[in-house]
Amino acid sequence: MTTGALMLDIAGTELTTAEAKQLKRPEVGGLILFARNYESPAQLRTLMVGIRAIRPDLLVAVDQEGGRVQRFKEGFTRLPPMAVLGQLWQQDSGSAIAQAHEMGWLLATELREYDIDLSFAPVLDMDYGVSSVIGDRAFAASTAGVEQLAGALMSGMHEAGMAATGKHFPGHGAVEVDSHHGLPVDERPFAQIEAQDIRPFSALIRRGLDAIMPAHIQYTQVCSQPAGFSEFWLQRQLREALRFDGVIFSDDLSMEGAAAVGSYAKRAEAALTAGCDMVLVCNAPRAATEVLNFLATSNEPTSYRIARMRARPKRQADPERLARARTLAASLVAMSESAA
Repeated sequence: MTTGALMLDIAGTELTTAEAKQLKRPEVGGLILFARNYESPAQLRTLMVGIRAIRPDLLVAVDQEGGRVQRFKEGFTRLPPMAVLGQLWQQDSGSAIAQAHEMGWLLATELREYDIDLSFAPVLDMDYGVSSVIGDRAFAASTAGVEQLAGALMSGMHEAGMAATGKHFPGHGAVEVDSHHGLPVDERPFAQIEAQDIRPFSALIRRGLDAIMPAHIQYTQVCSQPAGFSEFWLQRQLREALRFDGVIFSDDLSMEGAAAVGSYAKRAEAALTAGCDMVLVCNAPRAATEVLNFLATSNEPTSYRIARMRARPKRQADPERLARARTLAASLVAMSESAA
């Protein structure tokens, strides 16, 4: 089974006629939701029913990591920044791993209640104290901490029927520039990146990581192209060296870190040629249309892998476990705020 290679977004809390028509186009394979698309659980349910009536096969995603990256808040459990689990891991690794599993299960369980397929999580970047855009989104400063905690979060997501996406390959933690606003440059040699940043990706791939999102970062000692447009990173490293056969999502092509590649059509073509299975175009409706029109006339093959990312049918969650997980989340949030 194949599906369209573009994931785009919509403007508001309900579908317009034009958006509904656009979602029917075969080049569209996914929809990403943002905070502007959410006002209440009832509204989200209505929106998702409408989306599924048009495209039951559409891959619907959201960034619901926790901490400062949580699009749905009112009516959802407030999730902690993952760094608080890293702090606990230093004191009691076993307990922290168990709590990370429950946070992954809770995150996925709440989204699956509304028929949403996936959250782009977990973050596998290292916290070097350099990148403000990553910061407390990272689990830890050690590879072991990131591997164990992110792996536990992934296993919790899997238990709830949701696929996991590791980001931002091969690592965003060592650069200061935010790739939303510019093109970060990482001047470290490949050997250092391989020995540190790539290790959590490698570990989770062996444990069944479903998808990976590369970074809009130029690793100048390795390749002239940003990672998301680089055959070296996506083919030679991910597919061959790490033997990854999951989905590769581009990061948002409207980010400034992607601008040097050229027009939106050129960005999409470069990402797909390098090895991405699906490209994201967010917060830029004209750009999404440009990419749609490019895909409609291109010979880019559609990927058989994307269908694997659709969530399993939702199951009724144990109310007692749900209550315990929500209490745990509240205590972790409180802990993170007291440490701030």
